[in-house]
Amino acid sequence: MLNLEELEQLVAFKELGTLSKVAEKFHISTPSLSRAMQQVEEDFGVTLFDRTANRIALNETGEVAVNVARRILQTSQQGIKEVRQFELGLKTIRVASVAPAPLWELLPQLSASFPHKHLHQQIGKETEVLASLENDTVDLAILPFPYEKEGAYSLPYLTENLFITVTKDHALADYDQVTFQDLNGYNFLLMNQIGFWDDLVHEEMPASKFLVQTNRFEFEELVQHSNLPRFTTDYSRKRHQIRDNRKVIPISDPQAQVTYYLVTSNPQLRLQDLLPSVES
Repeated sequence: MLNLEELEQLVAFKELGTLSKVAEKFHISTPSLSRAMQQVEEDFGVTLFDRTANRIALNETGEVAVNVARRILQTSQQGIKEVRQFELGLKTIRVASVAPAPLWELLPQLSASFPHKHLHQQIGKETEVLASLENDTVDLAILPFPYEKEGAYSLPYLTENLFITVTKDHALADYDQVTFQDLNGYNFLLMNQIGFWDDLVHEEMPASKFLVQTNRFEFEELVQHSNLPRFTTDYSRKRHQIRDNRKVIPISDPQAQVTYYLVTSNPQLRLQDLLPSVES
């Protein structure tokens, strides 16, 4: 039976050219390596090397055997990866969301319901989250629309509303509510990793520019010392308390309000039982 380590040594001989170099790489003696190559020949049932008193080289059959060995090693590595991923999947709940706010509510509930499982989260665009769901690379997806497909379960979870905040001397401070048309052309401070909200504001405000920040502390510092408006939501305001005296103004466009849906194809994740806060 073919031995994977011996196949690795055969491939290494092709790449390094001498038994001594291969022996050094694998930390074995040259005689031990020579016996291993003889064993590979016995396993294949053919001669793979041309041997002389001072030299050993692959023959034509040996060259073919190296290519076969590479394929076997690649397949074995892929198989090991699949088994490990399956084992990890048994211990992990993978969650993908189009926005951060639903994760703030959901992850503590999942942790309480599955205390022995690891939670893996990601935030992405609608297309990315949808692809993850349909490719079965996540156990639970959060989408901004209901999902209807055979074998999938979908329930509304929570609704989030988008606002802006402006300084009291800003031109928009006199508004009680605004539209994206009103905002188009104004430059904004913006946090990254806000999911589909990022796509929405770029799409609805093509004439605006956005100063994107990756660090929450630096973002809040800029807010404190800048008159640039920022976005916030009702859930974000609960999590990241606004400590300045800016005016909070709702955006009245329908697309500034989103209902998130939990979607899963995993029958073990019973959404109604798992999440009693889900609206029926």
